[in-house]
Amino acid sequence: MNVLRALSTTVGSKFLVALTGLLLVGFLVAHLAGNLLILLGGDKFNAYGHALISNPLVIPAELGLLGLLLVHMFKAIAHVLRGRSARPEGYEKKIWAGGTSRKSWASTTMALSGIFLLAFLIVHIATFKFGPYYASAEVGVRDLHRLVIEVFNNPLYAAGYVVAMGIVGMHLRHGISSAFQSLGWMTSRRWTTRLLGVGLTLAVVIAGGFAMIPVWVYLFL
Repeated sequence: MNVLRALSTTVGSKFLVALTGLLLVGFLVAHLAGNLLILLGGDKFNAYGHALISNPLVIPAELGLLGLLLVHMFKAIAHVLRGRSARPEGYEKKIWAGGTSRKSWASTTMALSGIFLLAFLIVHIATFKFGPYYASAEVGVRDLHRLVIEVFNNPLYAAGYVVAMGIVGMHLRHGISSAFQSLGWMTSRRWTTRLLGVGLTLAVVIAGGFAMIPVWVYLFL
């Protein structure tokens, strides 16, 4: 009971947002590694997709991811609302702090980018998980390779996906560094510099890696 009470405080909410956010980043890294198999050909990509779909742990894993996403989203919303209630009147004029401040366009639009990414996630799941079922040459294996090529050969969808990954990168750029700070890992200037570098690298690799897939498919497949 005391734990639940502690997690409902401002500090507890920031801790949960940070922890669930980093766990979701870990999922994105693993998901990207699997998706990049499309560069090696349809057989490897379909084998990867089939291994996931046929795994008996896939449903518990998906439910776990959904739980992480819901906790991350609702705790983030609660934190924003708590901050606004503490300051019911907004600033008359917003000025960038400059100096050592990490305030940026990404940090001031986290709520908007989060809402956009939720909408994107719904469309993404509807398109690829529940999209058309194509059977591959191997019996019982879904031809996800064909579906991805079909979707990303639409220039509007491919371009929209790349733009969405740009927003993902912005969200991750600030979110990862904020998570490190909320967890108390930025204990010195040296560690702050290192962790900011880690956050930037992860944001670029994840967003850039996912964005490369529709470009590759559209140009070469």
